[in-house]
Amino acid sequence: MSDSFAHRAFQASSSSSSSSPDGSSDREIEAEFEDVEAFLTYTPASGVGTQRLRHQLASKAGPLVMVETAFLASTASLIWLINAYFPPGPLLRIFFPVPMAMVYLRWGARAAWMSALVASLLLAVLMGPPRSLLFLMPYGVLGVQLGYLWFRRANWYVSIAVGTLLGSLGFFFRIWLLSMLIGEDLWVYLINQMAQILDWILERLVDLGILGVAVLGQVDLLTVQGLALVMVVISNVVYLFTVHLAAGLLLERLGMPMPAPPRWVQVLLES
Repeated sequence: MSDSFAHRAFQASSSSSSSSPDGSSDREIEAEFEDVEAFLTYTPASGVGTQRLRHQLASKAGPLVMVETAFLASTASLIWLINAYFPPGPLLRIFFPVPMAMVYLRWGARAAWMSALVASLLLAVLMGPPRSLLFLMPYGVLGVQLGYLWFRRANWYVSIAVGTLLGSLGFFFRIWLLSMLIGEDLWVYLINQMAQILDWILERLVDLGILGVAVLGQVDLLTVQGLALVMVVISNVVYLFTVHLAAGLLLERLGMPMPAPPRWVQVLLES
């Protein structure tokens, strides 16, 4: 960014030496500096109109778009890398899609897709193509989708619903890709695990006298698969909700507003 302003200062000095006596060239340069400085200043926005104005001013910021896109893409890659080798639990996983959403709010769709692709390419170099694909789908695409919906002020129910759909598709993409790599059907393994969990639950209910002994061993495959799908959807709903909470706290401090949470969430946060 300092190189950009140095370049502009050089242009300003060279233009001022050849400007007309009325100083019109100097006034144009000063106006452009004011536009760029106004864009670089983080101030809370009041709506979509302010965000659109920021995107219009982005064209005057020179290489800042490329610098911020590359920086946030590398941040997303670093978060994924640290979580892969030194996993601190689910904490870092919450922030996987946030950098791409921030790029969308700052610079628009093209820069957001570029950040997702650059982060995937960087992970392909550092960890191999399979890991980069697992990042791109769903987290890279999810970040762009969240940025798109937050920019258009969609409510939390819509963004969480669409994000849950993408997250569920990403889960099955992960299952398919890993099954192809190891030569085993991981979905069958998952169904077997779910069947064992369901049998254990039924045994406990029978021991408590809630159900009869006749229910044991009568769970069919469709029931187990349906239960697995329900658990995948529920896990993604919980994940998207925590992403919205974390992003709301982070983006509010950076001056990049996202849609307000539902009333019941505000009550929980204030209590």
